[in-house]
Formats: sequence, C-alpha cells, structure tokens
Amino acid sequence: MIRKFFLPMIPPHLFNVAGIQVTSNMMTMVLFALMMLMASYSMIKDGIVVKADTPVHTGHTLKLLGYGVGIGLATGLLGAGGGFLLIPTLVMLLRLPMKEAVGTSLMVIAMNSLIGFTGDLGNIIIDWYFLIKVTGMAIAGVLFGIFLSTKIDGSRLKRGFGWFVLVMGGYILQKELLR
Repeated sequence: MIRKFFLPMIPPHLFNVAGIQVTSNMMTMVLFALMMLMASYSMIKDGIVVKADTPVHTGHTLKLLGYGVGIGLATGLLGAGGGFLLIPTLVMLLRLPMKEAVGTSLMVIAMNSLIGFTGDLGNIIIDWYFLIKVTGMAIAGVLFGIFLSTKIDGSRLKRGFGWFVLVMGGYILQKELLR
C-alpha cells in the first residue's frame, strides 16, 4: 500500500549536494543503510545473552509498536528488508533468544512472500521452473540452518549477524555515496 500510494508522490530528484544529484532512490537506500548500521551496532555491542527458557519481557508495548511501524514503513518503501530488521528488534527490545528471533523473522518473511505472491498470481507470468529452483534452494538452506543451529551458540550467532549487517550496511552506504 505504501509503495502504491506514497512512493509515487516522492519526486525522483530531491536536491543537489556538492554537485551530487540526490535522488529518492539514493536517499531511500542511504536511510536503509543507516538503519542497518544502527541495528548492527546494537547487536554487536549488547552483552546481554538471553537463554531459550527466559520469559519474554513485554513492558515496551508502545516502543515495540513504534519499531513495528518503522519496520513496516521500511519494508513498504523498499519492498524488502523488514524481515531481517525484525531480528534486532526482537532480540534487543523483547529479549527474545537469537534463535527464536531468527525463526520468527523467517516466518514473517515467508508470510509476506506468500501474500505478495498470491497478490500477483493473476497479474504476471510466473516462471514456475525458476520458482521451484529457488524454493528448493530455500528449503535446503532452512534444513542446513536447522542443522547449524544445534552447533552454534546463540550469543555468537547474534554477534555474527550483527557483523554481517554492519558489513552489508557499510557496503550499501559506500555504493550509494561513492558513485
């Protein structure tokens, strides 16, 4: 809905800075990268490790709602990204164990993908062979991830994910600003 109604209202050319033309696409990606860097920092620096049997803290309902709206807006504007931004929110705000946060995020991604796919069923031609290949690879990745989850400690996974998000956010920022 955001992409359909609000994105067309943003002009393609926003402004110029030091001879660089700042476009709406560039600004969107820079803001997304900055969000990634903030999320990665919180994942790397936070020393709190949550065990799987720790009760989830629910005292931040308004804060969680704000994060949810922000993630929804990012997902709506970019068309992607909300699923992995959900992980730091679940871990840092709700103190959900990393492995449960990853599983929850994957479920949200799967539901979003299914809704998007069914919404386009009558509107586009689907390459079923490609879809089956990608789905097969995704299932293989899930099964491999389940196997690895028994071998990797949640706190190491959290820091590793934080570093991955940091590198990707830095890459996006560098790509957008050093064209």
